[in-house]
Amino acid sequence: MGSLPRIAVTSGEPAGIGPELCLRLAGQPLPARPVVLGDRQLLAQRAAALGLAVALHDYGPEQPAPPGALEVLHVPLAAPCVAGKLDAANGPYVLALLDRALAGCTAGEFAAMATAPVHKGVINQAGVPFTGHTEYLAEKTATPLVVMMLAGETGHGPLRVALATTHLPLRAVPDAITAELLRRTLAILHADLRSKYGIADPTILVTGLNPHAGEGGYLGREEIDLIEPVLADLRARGMKLIGPLPADTLFTPPVLARGDAVLAMFHDQGLAALKYATFGRGINVTLGLPILRTSVDHGTALELAGTGKADPGSLFEAVSEAARMAARQ
Repeated sequence: MGSLPRIAVTSGEPAGIGPELCLRLAGQPLPARPVVLGDRQLLAQRAAALGLAVALHDYGPEQPAPPGALEVLHVPLAAPCVAGKLDAANGPYVLALLDRALAGCTAGEFAAMATAPVHKGVINQAGVPFTGHTEYLAEKTATPLVVMMLAGETGHGPLRVALATTHLPLRAVPDAITAELLRRTLAILHADLRSKYGIADPTILVTGLNPHAGEGGYLGREEIDLIEPVLADLRARGMKLIGPLPADTLFTPPVLARGDAVLAMFHDQGLAALKYATFGRGINVTLGLPILRTSVDHGTALELAGTGKADPGSLFEAVSEAARMAARQ
């Protein structure tokens, strides 16, 4: 265990399924040394309620947990927590988990961080403007642009979908997509496919914004006036880019087989297809950060919290992929 990459795992919204998913890490044959950040008593209580015989081991950098035990870096709750019941008083606690993991990654204490789901609404109710992990970590690391990418295995091979825009109202998307944004997003995606995934010369499939990729201008001109000129410029600089392609046919096996990743223009355009194909096994990867960060591909599932029915597969894969990326770098 001592030779495996040490991964900080934030347990997320305490009223959600994050704590119990983290408990399932105990004893798993992962290529990592996971360290769960969370309230120790909360984890113990949730384990007892679910009938899980999990030994909790207090984290020490040079003292790995014994086989089968779960390493816990204690971060105290701000208020008592009941499974399935949100409390804005614990909004600062959720952010404290992220801050501690980020500090550890920045200092080299952890090789990467993997995050369980948070509830954006309750953090905002606590008085902290919060649109998501991706944006929060970008701000904290003073990273001007990061790229949200979800990935997972399908019956036809790996599927990776990055986003030009993330958590925006749909009516705001066209104005947010600029030539500069597309250039920088594609540059980050291209660079991280090489460094994080070991793909020496990646090919990226790029969607259009409009139905049928604009239908030659009859359904919108963003493809003609904006997207295609950017792709042409980057192709001249050596990138392998295919598109702009209609999103409704891009996500079919014959087209996906032509590329290593997809760049979609907005959240649901790319992630509806990916989550259909990989849900429960997919993960979220934040590209462009100075640290490595992965996450589950699902939410807090308050209705499942405390039932023991939540599937830990996505968290297992997030921790494993964080370890694999750390090894590549």
